[in-house]
This record gives sequence, C-alpha cells and structure tokens, in this order.
Amino acid sequence: MSESPLHRSFALLGSTGSVGVSTLALVERFPDRFRAVALAAGRNMAVLAEQARRHAPDLVSVADAVSAADFRARVPEFAGRILVGPEGPLAVATHPEADLVVSALVGALGLVPTLAAVHAGKHVALANKEVLVVAGELVTRAAREKGVALLPVDSEHNAIFQALRGHDRAEVRRLVLTASGGPFLAHPAADLVNVTVAEALNHPTWKMGPKITIDSATLMNKGLEVIEARWLFDVDADHIDVVIHPQSIVHSMVEYIDGSVLAQMAVPDMTIPIGYALAYPARLPLDYLRPLDLPTAGTLTFVAPDRQRFPCLDLAYRALRAGGTMPAVLNAANEVAVERFLAEDLAYREIPALVSAVMDAHEPAPASSLDVLLAADGWARDAARRGDGRVEGRVAAQR
Repeated sequence: MSESPLHRSFALLGSTGSVGVSTLALVERFPDRFRAVALAAGRNMAVLAEQARRHAPDLVSVADAVSAADFRARVPEFAGRILVGPEGPLAVATHPEADLVVSALVGALGLVPTLAAVHAGKHVALANKEVLVVAGELVTRAAREKGVALLPVDSEHNAIFQALRGHDRAEVRRLVLTASGGPFLAHPAADLVNVTVAEALNHPTWKMGPKITIDSATLMNKGLEVIEARWLFDVDADHIDVVIHPQSIVHSMVEYIDGSVLAQMAVPDMTIPIGYALAYPARLPLDYLRPLDLPTAGTLTFVAPDRQRFPCLDLAYRALRAGGTMPAVLNAANEVAVERFLAEDLAYREIPALVSAVMDAHEPAPASSLDVLLAADGWARDAARRGDGRVEGRVAAQR
C-alpha cells in the first residue's frame, strides 16, 4: 500500500455498530484527512440519521423498505442515494470514490461485500474476523491478485501487524494472541451452569456489541482470531498461541527466531487500531486519548487458557486444522448458538456443545469457491437451529 494520502475517501460497512461509530468519531477529529463517502447500516436509523447529517455520504444502505422510510423521515434533506437490501452493502463496498473499505459488519454477513471490495481493487480495513474465518483462502488470494492490502482492525491482529512491520517474516517463530479472559475467567466451573445473558454481556474491559461480547466470554472470539491470524499473516496453527492477559494492555506479541518478543502495548481503546488502519502507513496524533501509564497500570499478568472450561478455543483450532469448509461451519454454528443464547433458548454451557455437534455432523469439503462456502454456512445454520439426532443428543447431554 502506498503512502497515505492527505485526504482518504472510504466506505464503511457496519456504520452503526461499535466499530463503525468509533470510526466515524475518529474521522470527525480529522476532517481534512478522511471522508466517508458511503455507509452501510442495518435497522438502527436513529444512529444512521445522525451519521448522515454529520458526514453527508453519497450513499447509504439499509436493511429494508421500512428502515428506508424511517431514514427519509429523519433526514428529509439527505440528497444521496438510499439502497435497500443486499445490493446496498455491495454498492457501498464498491463505491468508485472509495480507496479504502472499512469492513465492520457483524458475522458472516460481511463476507460477500468485503470480497466484492477486494475484487474492485479497494484496500480493506478488516474489523470483521468472520470474513477470513469463513473464506480466508479465497479472500487472501484475491487480495494478492488485486494488489490490495488487508489492514487488521481487531486490536490483537493490529498489534501483530505493528510488531511485524519492518521485519523479515521468515524470522518469525510464533504469534501470541492475548485475551482478556472475559467475565468468567475466575468463575468456578460449577458456576457456569447458570450463567445469565446479563452476566455474559458484562465484559470487564471492552465495550462491544452483544455477539462479540458473548464470543469473548466463551473464548470463541479468540479461536476465531487464531483462524484469522493464520490467513492475515500466513502462519500455521502450530505457530499461533493464545495467552490470557486480563489487564488488556499488551494487545499481542510476535516472537522471533532469536528469542526476541515484540509486544504492542496501549490502553484498551479501539480508537488506536482503527486509526492505525485508517491512516496506514502513517500514524495519527491521538493526543486526546489517555496515555498508557505503566506505574498506574500496575502488575501485568499472563496465564494459559483453561481449555476444559473454555472448549470453544480448541474447537477453532480443530476447524483450522481440518480446513476446507469446516471453519465456515464452526462460524455459522457459533453465530446461531449465540443468537439462541441471547434469546434465552440455549444455556451458556450448551454453546460449545452445539457447535461441536454440528461440526461432528459435517464432512468437510475443499473451499473451492464462494458458493461452496456459503452452502456449508447455510447447512450449519440449519443444523444448529433445527438439529438432528447427533446435534440434539450432544446438547441434551450438557443439560
């Protein structure tokens, strides 16, 4: 990716989510450097309306006609295009004036528009890890062919990206992803039986959307990040480790073959990785953020994850090693399991049981095309919602 221009036009997939809101808040502090030309949202028209008033994009995308009517009523002066349905995110992702697309849609929903952005020659700031979990081989191959950069926004991958910069990739021994451990790090295993939705959403460090917060509680989020790291940095599963670091000061590390370990450290604030991806290869002067004060931060601790209490981590490694369509099945089954837990249709401890059962029922195939991956995704969602004998039997055993 060439030197950062003084003014960068970008499109934003998922503008009303936590990363989207943070991205536009950052842009407002640097109006001479960035312009949001297109925004894709879902149904949160109150937030989208305010974003449209502040940023005047050329195009907005919404989920349905009801949302479009709501948006028009809230912003009657909006002069840009309003698109409805699945063609909207595709138009946002391929907007002709955008040289960068920030991919921040939640879950596999972001896959098709993000891949479209790559095929259109757009650099991608990737905050949607599921894109590479489901279709890592396809997306990274397309990025190489088009000569576009995949810039990680997740704090862990952004940390690794920074620690790798300027170094020979052949000298890397391993990547170490840090995890906060979520709200149940110190809970006895017996207490996890009756976990409530409110308890699982009470993350001790980060303020995120509900899906990623539940994934953090189960450590599935870290498992998905392991798969994403494999594709972002071309490192196999045996050279990607996870360590629990509750203070969330060290965001991840790279160990080199001479034993040196480079860590990226900062206060836990998503503004920093968003800004690094948005302005790359430059850095933004974020003087308004609270600086890292290590004496105040106190003791930093690191422990190995308890894989028996948090089995989702091993499920992700299993899917990565199986390859092909299995990571897509893992991701889809987990998305449904989290939906069911948030709807109080599934117990917290049943989440990994459901995902594991769906994986057991799947015969992986090569990830030969997007259609194959989307078919596996759809199959896994149906299996996780309805279940067959193997699926329901495994989940019932956890009750």
